[in-house]
Amino acid sequence: MKKLTASLIFGASVLLSPLALAAASDDPAVIAKGEYLAEASDCTACHTQEHGGKPFAGGKAIHSPVGEIFATNITPSKQFGIGNYSEEQFANALRNGVAADGSRLYPAMPYTAYAKLTDEDIHALYSYFMHGVEPVDNPTSETVLPFPMNLRFSMAIWNTLFHDNKSHQDDPSKSEEWNRGRYLVEGPTHCSTCHTPRGFMMQELGDQNLAGAQVGPWYAPNITPDEVSGIGSWSKAELVEYLKTGRIEGKAQAAGSMAEAVTNSFQHLTDEDLNAIAEYVMSVPAINNASEDRFTQGEAGNQLAQFRGKAFDAETEAEGARIYSGNCAACHGYNGQGTDDGYYPSMFNNSVTGEENTSNLIAAIIYGVHRETEAGGNVFMPPFGDQPNALNSLSDEQIATLSNYLMDSYGLASAEVTPEQVAVIRAGGEKSPLVQQARIGMAAGAAVVVLLLLGFVLRRKRRK
Repeated sequence: MKKLTASLIFGASVLLSPLALAAASDDPAVIAKGEYLAEASDCTACHTQEHGGKPFAGGKAIHSPVGEIFATNITPSKQFGIGNYSEEQFANALRNGVAADGSRLYPAMPYTAYAKLTDEDIHALYSYFMHGVEPVDNPTSETVLPFPMNLRFSMAIWNTLFHDNKSHQDDPSKSEEWNRGRYLVEGPTHCSTCHTPRGFMMQELGDQNLAGAQVGPWYAPNITPDEVSGIGSWSKAELVEYLKTGRIEGKAQAAGSMAEAVTNSFQHLTDEDLNAIAEYVMSVPAINNASEDRFTQGEAGNQLAQFRGKAFDAETEAEGARIYSGNCAACHGYNGQGTDDGYYPSMFNNSVTGEENTSNLIAAIIYGVHRETEAGGNVFMPPFGDQPNALNSLSDEQIATLSNYLMDSYGLASAEVTPEQVAVIRAGGEKSPLVQQARIGMAAGAAVVVLLLLGFVLRRKRRK
C-alpha cells in the first residue's frame, strides 16, 4: 500500500499554499510521500545504527578523512532529537547545514545535495519525521573533530566558497523523465557525494562529476557513461537492475556503502524513478580516467598444482593461491568461476578485480559484504579482518598476497597491492592532510600577526 500511495503521489506535481502546507502536515498521503523521500535520501544508512538500532536514533560513527562524525538523533524526541524544530528550521538544516540552535553541520550530512529539494518535498519529509517516526529519547555521542575542524563556525566560510543552495529547476528542453532523474540524482539520492572526487578543501570537483572517488576504505567508481572508464557499456535496464538488486551478473556487485544504499534506499524506489535515474546518469558528460575496462578483465584458472601435496607450512611460490584455496575457493570456485546462479560472483569479469584502484578488493576481504534485497535475497560474505565474526583473521601481508594473486589470475594484472595499502584500508582509509595543513596555516598566520604587531611597537618606540 505504501508503494502504491507513493507512486500515486509522485504522479502529479501539486503546488500548495503555505496555509495548505501547514494544514496537510498530518495527512497520511503527505506522510507516505515523506517516508518514500526518506528512503530515497537513504537517511537510514547514517542515522540508524546497525544490528538492531532504533530507526533514526543516531549514534552511528561516520568515518571521514578528518575524523569520526557521529550521526545525530533525528526522531521527533523533544529532548534529544528534532521534535522542537519548526519546518523552517528543518528546511534550513537540510538546505544550508544549520541546526536549530544555529550551529553548523559538517557536509558529511549531504545538505549540499538536499539543497535541491523542493519546498513540497521538504514539507513531506518534515511531516514524516514529525508524525511517522517514533520518538527515541536517547542521546548520541558528540562529534569532536581535531582542531581546527572542531570550529564549526568555519563551515560558514566553506559554504560561502562551495555551497550552492539553489533548489532544483526543471530544464524545459529535456523530457519529464530526464528532469525527474536529475532531481533524484542531484538531490535526494545524492550520488555525487560519494562518486565525485573532492579537492583540497573537501569540496566536490564539479568538472569531475561522478568520475569516481575514495569514500573511507571503499572506492565509489566512475559511473559516467564513458565506455571504458565508466558504465557506458551498461544498458539502461542493467543499471536499473543493479540499483534494485545490487548486482549485474558477470560485471559488478554492490558492497560497502553502495550495498547499504541498495538495501536501504534504491530497492524501495518505484520502477519509474529507477528508470529516470538511469536515464539521467546515462546522459551526464562521459569522463575517461582509466585505460582498461574494469568489467572484462581476467579469465578462469588456478595454481593448485603448485602446492597440492605439500605440507601446509612448506614454502611455495603460489602462496596467494594457497590462501585463496583455503579461504575463498569453497564459495568462488577453484577456477574463480563463482556459482551458476551468480550468488557467489566469479573473480574474473568482475569490476572489483578489474579496477585499477584495489580498495574495494581489499575492503571486501577485510570487511566482508552484506546486502539484502527483495529481488536478490540476503547476500553475505564473511569478513577476514579482526571482527568477532571473521571467518579467518588474515594479516596485512596475507591479504596483500591474496589480493595480488586475485589480480594476477583473474583481474587487472598491472595493479599491485602492498601490506601498507591493506593497513590503510583496515584503518578506515586515507586521512586528509587538511587538519595538519590548516594548523600550519593558522600558525603561519599567527606568526605574521605577531611580527606585524612587533614591527608596529618598534616603530612607535623609534618615533618616541
